[in-house]
Amino acid sequence: MRDYSPIDRLMMNIDTALRTVAGKPIVTQRAYPADKVDDCEFKDEDRKHVAGLMRINHSGEVSAQALYQGQALTARNNEVREKLQQAALEENDHLAWTETRLQELGDRTSFLNPIWYLGSLAIGAFAGAIGDKWNLGFLAETEHQVVDHLNEHLKEIPKQDQRSRAILEQMRIDEARHATTALNYGGAELPGPVKGLMSLMSKLMTITTYRI
Repeated sequence: MRDYSPIDRLMMNIDTALRTVAGKPIVTQRAYPADKVDDCEFKDEDRKHVAGLMRINHSGEVSAQALYQGQALTARNNEVREKLQQAALEENDHLAWTETRLQELGDRTSFLNPIWYLGSLAIGAFAGAIGDKWNLGFLAETEHQVVDHLNEHLKEIPKQDQRSRAILEQMRIDEARHATTALNYGGAELPGPVKGLMSLMSKLMTITTYRI
């Protein structure tokens, strides 16, 4: 892998930020998980609820993208940086998939996404700066919490909505793999208070993004 200079990495992060917030991310070209799944008829309240959940997941992917980019920007080990960048590319797939599903549901992404991106980028950069083992541990815990959210959303989505379900199930597979990879590369277990703070911040994002 090419070893980019700090300035090069900064410029690439700016480009990624603009693409993420503007809805034009670079993706891996994996197939859309719901491509061959028929859509269903919704009651209006069910459609709005599914759209709210998908908006949360989309904003979560905006935040994840920023976290990965921030972590990669300050990571000290090139191999760790490469793994972070590969995971970020897969998160871009999730970003595109959830936005596509929102469009299918006749809804929109969150107006708060620029705020989530900037905040998460700062957190990711801090995590990377304090050392790779904590950087990777933070990544693993983030992904574990995302998997928990996806499990809850899969319970809430109407059973007939197999299209949304296909997207979230593939996302869950990817997120779990990212967590395992982070731990395998030396990620440290985070202290309980840090996990609790991360969970609290996640709940704040979830509550506000559902509607805004």
